[in-house]
Amino acid sequence: MAAVDQRPGIRPRPTLGRRLDIAARCSFPATVTILLMLLTQAPWNIPGQAALLPAVTLCCVWFWSLFRPAAMPPPIIFLIGALTDLLGYLPLGAATLTLLATHGLALAMRRSLSQRGFAWIWLVFAGVASAAALLMWLLTMLLTVRLLPPAPLAFVAVLAVSLFPLLTVPFAAAHRTIANPDRA
Repeated sequence: MAAVDQRPGIRPRPTLGRRLDIAARCSFPATVTILLMLLTQAPWNIPGQAALLPAVTLCCVWFWSLFRPAAMPPPIIFLIGALTDLLGYLPLGAATLTLLATHGLALAMRRSLSQRGFAWIWLVFAGVASAAALLMWLLTMLLTVRLLPPAPLAFVAVLAVSLFPLLTVPFAAAHRTIANPDRA
């Protein structure tokens, strides 16, 4: 049951359509994240396109973990991380552990960041994205047992920080409207 159905008072009957609406609104963040991940893997022939997958995934996990954590529980983050590993040809576990750590940081900082504005959230995300890119790079080196150049690490971090405002605008609108189960 959605949180809206557990409050006392008069509310609409829990019809099948209403339950499906609540389920669709609750699954919106994970569904959009997976669709954006698949979209980054389309053959667009963009230089540096391989870095789009971890950058977009990191932005999505950070935003939805901050603003709608109930819709992005750790098992969903784990599946998104495993899909990132498989789609990005990364060693299994590198993106998964990184995204779970990012989710944990977002949950830990959620209360203090909710009182701040977008610029502060973006600044904190810049630090988190840099740390996440570094962690993913170190895990990839450790799991493949070879040294990798640090340029992709910096590119993923800069790309994630650059994409965050572009993704935040539609996500914030969705957070207030179609992704809100209380409006069902």
